[in-house]
Amino acid sequence: MPEPMQRKSLTTTGGPGRAPNRAMLRGVGFTDDDFNKPVIGIASLFSDITPCNAHLDRLALKGREGVRAGGGVPQTFGAPTVSDGISMGHMGMRYSLVSREVIADCLETVAGAMNHDGLVAFGGCDKNMPGCVMAMARLNIPSIFVYGGSIMPGVGPHGEDVDIVSIFEAVGKFQAGKIDSKMLHKVECESCPGHGSCGGMYTANTMASAIEAMGLMLPYGASNPAVTAAKEREALLAGKAVVGLVEKNIRPRDIITRKSLENAYTFVLALGGSTNAVLHLMAIALEAGVSWTLDDFDRLAGKVPHLADLKPGGKHVMFDLYRVGGTPAVLRALLDKGYLHGDCPTVTGKTLAENLAEVPSVFAKPQTVVHTFEKPMFSHGIHVVLRGNLAPEGSIAKVAGLKVRAITGPAKVFDGEEACFQAIQAQKIVAGDVVVIRGEGPVGGPGMREMLSITGALMGQGLGESVGLITDGRFSGGTHGLVVGHVAPEAWVGGPIALVQDGDSITIDGDKKSITLNISDAELQARKAKWKAPAPRVERGVLAKYAKLVRSASEGAVTG
Repeated sequence: MPEPMQRKSLTTTGGPGRAPNRAMLRGVGFTDDDFNKPVIGIASLFSDITPCNAHLDRLALKGREGVRAGGGVPQTFGAPTVSDGISMGHMGMRYSLVSREVIADCLETVAGAMNHDGLVAFGGCDKNMPGCVMAMARLNIPSIFVYGGSIMPGVGPHGEDVDIVSIFEAVGKFQAGKIDSKMLHKVECESCPGHGSCGGMYTANTMASAIEAMGLMLPYGASNPAVTAAKEREALLAGKAVVGLVEKNIRPRDIITRKSLENAYTFVLALGGSTNAVLHLMAIALEAGVSWTLDDFDRLAGKVPHLADLKPGGKHVMFDLYRVGGTPAVLRALLDKGYLHGDCPTVTGKTLAENLAEVPSVFAKPQTVVHTFEKPMFSHGIHVVLRGNLAPEGSIAKVAGLKVRAITGPAKVFDGEEACFQAIQAQKIVAGDVVVIRGEGPVGGPGMREMLSITGALMGQGLGESVGLITDGRFSGGTHGLVVGHVAPEAWVGGPIALVQDGDSITIDGDKKSITLNISDAELQARKAKWKAPAPRVERGVLAKYAKLVRSASEGAVTG
């Protein structure tokens, strides 16, 4: 059992010399008794720029109530968010991955300066989750993450469920003349019916699920919908629970271990989650001081089955999983089958196995959302790490549900996302092409933009599995198709993707885990000798700082 924790807040409030500090805290409502209690930071990423975060102010208030009920004193502060969905398809997406680092820096800065004894963070959109957990690992004070929860599905033109990916794909259908402007408008109006994060197993739900499996979130936290009493109860209980963690001195680095990271990624694979989990779990591991590489992801992917029939590759959304038992029901099934480490500690003060002891397996009752181990969606390897002369440091592909897992074709090369999108609009991409989008890596972007506008348009035009797509940027969790991202080294630092020319033959092979530019080594070296490093795209501000500090995508694209 960890040793009792000496309250960090006493550094700020203890003794006669800290009377001025206490005077200022009295100005925000502290009483004499409050100085004898643990001080808990409430990090709220509330923002009405996105439905993912628009309700977090209410949840943060519930968290404050919980801290008070548990015997602590809450202090609320804010942190920024970027809406991935709204930033998609234009230069605003440069700020998305960068925001992960900014969020981590903000939480570390405030909680560190205030000497908070504990931390509860409330987040919704994609980069909120890893950013908050990275800060928790850095600070290493008792911490709990509360996910804002998933949005409800909308009702499409024919009564079908629709979500944010539905409208991205509808754009492609409109461009191809498959639907008219009235139908496009109908899908647009129904895709986001209220508050909450994107409903499929996209990046937000992927990372929330990973963090629950890792042990830094209360059970059911990843699957409780955004606009339910269950989510509000969870927020209150998280506030109470973090005070207990302070008393027991259970800290993030006690929870984030190699075994808990294996649990997290195993759950991602079973649910069919986003390739962004690779970047984010690697970043979390680094902040926690845990050794973790691309080979660890590949090792687990080779044996964990894909069970959940969730979008983008399947039929259902997170609300459907909630109705059949939620995330703990799937975790229980994985634990029973030996895929999880049950002895990992969690923020409840119990082990993962103890948390799940009274939870029925998702297979306890008939349901269609999660397939059995005997008849999985896919037996293993929904994510694969591809290497070859195009990606010596590695790249990531999501092959879940793909009928075509390999392609050889001529390269169509685009310097940046916009040029590629224009070509798709003009229907210049045809079946058999291998599209290459470069200059979108962590340094080159800067910021490693996601390409959901590209993949959504290709899917809408019916090209999702008849073309290949390679980029040193990223893909949204809503992406599906034969796509390869995180190509490293990136083009901007002279990686081989910078040397590809229009018409070059490229082979992507998900089964062989290879990505190959089909030219001779001599020709590749000759092209490399002629390559010149481009000037930075951005000279000042947060993007310029990021470009100067960021590591390769193969190391999680972190700045630390």
